[in-house]
Amino acid sequence: MGFTLQNKDPRSNARSGKFETEHGTFNTPMFMPVGTVGAVKAIGVHELRNEVKAEIILSNTYHLYLRPGMDTFSRTGGIQEFGGWKGPVLTDSGGYQVYSLAHRRKISQDGVEFQSHINGSKHKFTPESVIDIQRNIGPDIMMAFDECPPYPCEYDYAKDSLRLTNDWLNRCIAQFEKTEESRRYKQFLFPIVQGGTYDDLRKESCEFVAAKNLEGNAIGGLSVGEPEDIMYEQTDLCCQNLPEDKPRYLMGVGNPWNLLECISLGVDLFDCVLPTRNARHGLIFTMDGVINIKNKKWEQDFSPLDTNAYCSHDEVYSRAYLRHLFAANEILALQIASTHNLAFYLSLMRESRKRIEDGSFASWKNAVVDKLRVRL
Repeated sequence: MGFTLQNKDPRSNARSGKFETEHGTFNTPMFMPVGTVGAVKAIGVHELRNEVKAEIILSNTYHLYLRPGMDTFSRTGGIQEFGGWKGPVLTDSGGYQVYSLAHRRKISQDGVEFQSHINGSKHKFTPESVIDIQRNIGPDIMMAFDECPPYPCEYDYAKDSLRLTNDWLNRCIAQFEKTEESRRYKQFLFPIVQGGTYDDLRKESCEFVAAKNLEGNAIGGLSVGEPEDIMYEQTDLCCQNLPEDKPRYLMGVGNPWNLLECISLGVDLFDCVLPTRNARHGLIFTMDGVINIKNKKWEQDFSPLDTNAYCSHDEVYSRAYLRHLFAANEILALQIASTHNLAFYLSLMRESRKRIEDGSFASWKNAVVDKLRVRL
């Protein structure tokens, strides 16, 4: 159970491995489709398995706590049984949602008081309660409760925020160790590196979480508005200061080119809403660049969405047809576009592993990242 490092690229810091859970094994590098409320938007379990070829998905503690609520999970065998996805699941602790609800929350040493975005009802998260909630939801991997500082922020704010996150991590670990897996299968706890964009704070945070010797480590507080070059610099710094034998999870990142660049820095695991969110707006990722399928230029283009055919949708549906569905406000457009984009992301992960294993990742990455950014 846990992580096994398998291969390293000779010309970069990219690596491949596998992480074993009782719900199955996922390979790394890996992208996790985001199923915030226990479902990936517009995509069913069958499509996730057979078209997207997902190996692990992410759900969110904050949203599942509010709806359907803990009583529902107490009556089920956990999120896999409740939602029908039988593979590995990771839950975000809700720290980022608390960050994004700045006008609805109050942070203290004890925890966070917040108002529901659904009905305004008042709630409180503490490190202890977040562990208990995730135990009940039943993911294979749960995240520690943290405070995500905004970008930009003053050094003193980032420093105080890191102290709070460190204190909360100690409390999360204590609660995790004194509670049992409520679902009778092994659950793992990952801590989260914070520190804003300040090198000394990031390094301090890496050393703090590494000393906890948990099964994996996450890098948080990036992709929150900072320029890409700063994100890469901070990611590189974290990868250089986190243990090599544990998976590194970069939270909330990102575009296809971001994933490849960060894999080259040593990241193993990703999640982001971009592939499905962009799909719902008609933005299609391909190896030749990004297509805005709503543009008139695709009206008579009967070629496939991407000639590489990452899923059977690419073999069945043309660009002209998908544009027609968006123009007609047909709900099928959202499913086709979302399935394609996620299948594309997962294909990048499979190709990355293959290239790491044969030693060609660095040259391949350098050849494709600029093409991925092109707007067609």
